[in-house]
Amino acid sequence: MKKKNRKRKKNMQQEDEEEGEREGKKRTLNNVSSFFLVILMKEKEKTKRGEEISIKKEGGREEKETRRKKKKRKRKKKRKHGERRRKRGTQKKRETTQEIEQKSKFPEIEQKSKGSEIAGMMGSGKTTVGKILSQVLCYSFFDSDTLIEEEVDGTSVADIFKHYGETFFRDKETEVLRKLSMTHRHVISTGGGAVVRPINWKYMHKGVSIWLDVPVEALAQRITAVGTNSRPLLHSEVGDAYTKTFMRLSSLFEERSQAYANANAKVSLENIAAKLGQKDVSDLTPTAIAIEALEQILGFLKSEDGYC
Repeated sequence: MKKKNRKRKKNMQQEDEEEGEREGKKRTLNNVSSFFLVILMKEKEKTKRGEEISIKKEGGREEKETRRKKKKRKRKKKRKHGERRRKRGTQKKRETTQEIEQKSKFPEIEQKSKGSEIAGMMGSGKTTVGKILSQVLCYSFFDSDTLIEEEVDGTSVADIFKHYGETFFRDKETEVLRKLSMTHRHVISTGGGAVVRPINWKYMHKGVSIWLDVPVEALAQRITAVGTNSRPLLHSEVGDAYTKTFMRLSSLFEERSQAYANANAKVSLENIAAKLGQKDVSDLTPTAIAIEALEQILGFLKSEDGYC
């Protein structure tokens, strides 16, 4: 009997010891978990403060880098990239100007012309070509649509059409052209529909008006590629993007073609492509178009005896 009691007591002691070991292991495990949890929280805090977050290898040695340093390095790289792009852009402009200088006699235009007004359908490249002409002639460049947007507190042309109507826009357009006609040494990119009002031609003929004549197919391709969101006169059509754009542009061109013919000079992209041996007018560079525009302006000035 006493042996059984001693055995039972011994078993109970072993169980207590085993239970104690299990509890000790649990406490140890909890302590370790808490320790790593604290470390993890500290690392998160470091990350928030922009402290050490990454390690990169350079030249065989490890270098710790902070978030702040990383951002600074990226900004510096982006700034250098921007500087290279600006240099390339400046060089390209310089080459464009030099190319035109070699192929045109623009000093005569500077002496005889008060300015130039560029007309044409939407998407014909009036702004791009106009900026090149202004650089070559050392004239000021104006975009009539941009000036109208500024007059209406920065409202886009599409929103002006939507909220105020086309008549309101055309009135603003006429007023802008009237003001610009009183200036000298300018190149003006007009809106595609500026030609529909006879009064606008009175102001546009103060200088040499140029019509950029681009095939409707090429216009439809250009506009479809960039979207019609900024083209209020193209929003009402439904169907395939290219087809609806082509149909609407064809209708607009039919309405305006006689008005465009009032320009003093016509720059036909089809003729330029034929002279250069190119099949697609979309392959023509803005420089080639600007050179033709300068030649057409010069031809007009020579035909107008005493023009000033």
